[in-house]
Amino acid sequence: MTANRGRWAAWAFLVPVTGYLLAFYAWPLYRNLDLSLREYTVRSFVQGDAPFAGAGNYAKIFSDPTFGPALLHTVVFTGASLLFQFAIGMALAVFFAQHFRLSATLRGLFLVPWLLPLIVSASTWSWMLNSDSGIVNAALGAVGLDPVNWLTSPQWSLVSVIIANIWIGIPFNLVVLYSGLQAIPPELNEAAALDGAGSWQRFWRVTFPLLRPVSAITLLLGLVYTLKVFDIIWIMTRGGPTDASTTFATWSYRLSFGNLLPAFGPGAAVGNLLIVMAFVSGLIYIRIQRRQAT
Repeated sequence: MTANRGRWAAWAFLVPVTGYLLAFYAWPLYRNLDLSLREYTVRSFVQGDAPFAGAGNYAKIFSDPTFGPALLHTVVFTGASLLFQFAIGMALAVFFAQHFRLSATLRGLFLVPWLLPLIVSASTWSWMLNSDSGIVNAALGAVGLDPVNWLTSPQWSLVSVIIANIWIGIPFNLVVLYSGLQAIPPELNEAAALDGAGSWQRFWRVTFPLLRPVSAITLLLGLVYTLKVFDIIWIMTRGGPTDASTTFATWSYRLSFGNLLPAFGPGAAVGNLLIVMAFVSGLIYIRIQRRQAT
């Protein structure tokens, strides 16, 4: 009788979680997959008679001239953002781990970019990088350098949104990596110092190896977040000029909602490619963790 009660109690705890996953994860994924396999129009949403297209929508996006540049921009945007966010976040975490005076206050100030709404951050960066009245070009002019068309030049628009995204993502890396540093016993570094290891040797041979699990989850979460970044790019450049800063996220939105005749099917297909990229990244992370555990 007690075993049956325990079994029913376990199912009772599982039901809310299962319902939540089905309602907010499984159902949206199914609907997005269904959208990508049908020729949906505005009328089809109302009448529910969208014809089945099979892989036709995927063939359209693969043959679209925008596909190659959008894929490249997505990879560059994600890779550059993760690299600099992690490197700067790690440097700041090590810096604040020294526990100097006012370190807690300064660490709190670094969280401001993370707490601001994305629309505020993107609008601020748009103003700072404005070609005519931006503070960045004013600073360049003050040191005798030519102004840069940050948001309107095909050579600089992607760089501009990457800079803004790095600034927004640094606090997350700082907080997680700083927490990981606090979990490392100080006796290990002290023992390495007694053995004659310098500061760089202690970091690379003691601190960094012990931070690998935290670093891995930080990079994974950053990857999933960065793949789907839309707000910053859309507000700053709208994917332009001439698709110079278009990623899969902005391309999917533009296909679905940015045209007079929305292409819901191809837009959903592009969104599914992002899901696949995030899913593959998660599988790679799990595989690496299992290898490290063995």
